Amino acid sequence: MSEVLTLRPGGAALLPVALPSDAALAAVGAPAPYQAERHPALVYLASLAPGSRRTMRQSLDVVAALLTGGRADHATLPWHLLRYQHTAAVRSALAAQYKPATANKILAALRGTLKAAWRLELVDAEAYRRAADVVAVRGTSAPAGRELAAGEIRALLEACAADPSAAGVRDAAVLALLYGAGLRRAEAVRLDVGDLEPEGANAGRLTVRGKGNRTGFAYARGNSGLVLRAWLGRRGGAAGRLLLPVSQRGVVVYTRADRGGADAPAGLTEHAVYKRLRTRALEAGVRPFSPHDCRRTFAGDLLDAGADIATVQQLLRHASVNTTAKYDRRGERAKRDAADLLHFPHVRFGG
Repeated sequence: MSEVLTLRPGGAALLPVALPSDAALAAVGAPAPYQAERHPALVYLASLAPGSRRTMRQSLDVVAALLTGGRADHATLPWHLLRYQHTAAVRSALAAQYKPATANKILAALRGTLKAAWRLELVDAEAYRRAADVVAVRGTSAPAGRELAAGEIRALLEACAADPSAAGVRDAAVLALLYGAGLRRAEAVRLDVGDLEPEGANAGRLTVRGKGNRTGFAYARGNSGLVLRAWLGRRGGAAGRLLLPVSQRGVVVYTRADRGGADAPAGLTEHAVYKRLRTRALEAGVRPFSPHDCRRTFAGDLLDAGADIATVQQLLRHASVNTTAKYDRRGERAKRDAADLLHFPHVRFGG
């Protein structure tokens, strides 16, 4: 689970931005000094994959709050007025308040918005280059979240199996996708039924649309594949999302009324996945975990079983093997085992 992007206590502005005379920033939500189609932050956010927009919007809100003491957000800050002194101060504050990965994610959102301002001709190339010239925050930290033990995975699946309705096998299918195939929650809910190959030489292969609109393959093999086929048997082969809602009466829901009252294809949402896993954890007596913890456990278990890290990188669809390496438990275990080799003399102390 990613670090929550909120401004830490102490609301003084780092370096107040010189606001235009007609800007009204007494409260968040005041009008921004841009037309919507020429708003750097909105243009930048619109260029992102849907699954990334919320996090990067929160990142920009953090930057705006830091610079103005909480008076502005991503929509009301005049981004074209930012200069190096502002971005350097933001970097310093982020390095002090957040983990390196989170700080760098916020800086990436800032750089993206500055580039949009330049492309929209709101700022010249030299001002953009200087403002965006802030180095990444150095340092490493352990990935947030936890790993699930094999007994916990079994307990979750048994809780699903104890539910005779379609929701039981559907929730088991969610686990098959997140842990059995290592999918992100957003990837799982975007799968269409045609993205799964249930039979043949490539049985269990999933066509996955991930971050940055990249398409790749994942595999739910063995028992994971059996669970998905069991869900297909309850779901049926109708076109639409692979994961569908199930009514309180245990009936699979294929369509729902949209805002205009017309029937629209139904699908399980990311939030619904989180809620279903939380419910199954309570039923199974498993302590709380996030959907991403299933993916983390998938990576660690494969590496423990001897899978090559480059292959695991491909299965996770990471752009860099360095990201995959964060989930490698073997290094810590090797260090622990090495420490056990040290002979520290035993001396009995009275008392």
